[in-house]
Amino acid sequence: MIKVVVVDDHAVFREGVRALLARVDEIEVVGEGGTTDEAIAIAAEVEPDVILMDLNLPGGGGESATVAILADRPETAILMLTMYTDATHLRGALQAGARGYLVKDAEPDAIVRAIEAVHGGQVIFSPDVGGQVIAAGASVPSRGRAFPALTPREFEILDRLGRGLRNDAIAARMGISMKTVQNNISSILLKLGAVDRAQAVAMARDAGLGLRG
Repeated sequence: MIKVVVVDDHAVFREGVRALLARVDEIEVVGEGGTTDEAIAIAAEVEPDVILMDLNLPGGGGESATVAILADRPETAILMLTMYTDATHLRGALQAGARGYLVKDAEPDAIVRAIEAVHGGQVIFSPDVGGQVIAAGASVPSRGRAFPALTPREFEILDRLGRGLRNDAIAARMGISMKTVQNNISSILLKLGAVDRAQAVAMARDAGLGLRG
């Protein structure tokens, strides 16, 4: 059973999503909210597997909620469900740590498949924003270090990849699960626009990562 929380500032939309997911045996909606603070509180209370998150939320927005939730529960998969299809909003979602990005006019089956995909460790995007993905990852403003689109955990994992560590060794040294490592690597590849692990390692070493013992 996949535990899902629905966060959107429109109650009617939340009701529609809840009705849709109620028809899926493998998914259970365990909570909902309409503000940034509600999203953070509900995530801490019910510990969902997946959160459907709107970007437009009172109190800070979906990006802020995503950052706060993942800081406490990095294993939670955040799937943005929004009306925005531009690179700016996609970039913000990636930086916050979202594992998927769908537009609200997506077909019901596509929403269900996306929930299952991000829960399984995949990264998924609506076709409407597919062409924006690489551009978003490549044009993130600099934060004073290489690969600023990466979260601190992703950056550390990329550094360890650059040193030649396998997934099991990374998990052991960082005290996290293999699934968490795999999920983060999928996100790293997406954000860097790398086609595979080898290319990501090459990019890391070119940027000076992976040089420590």
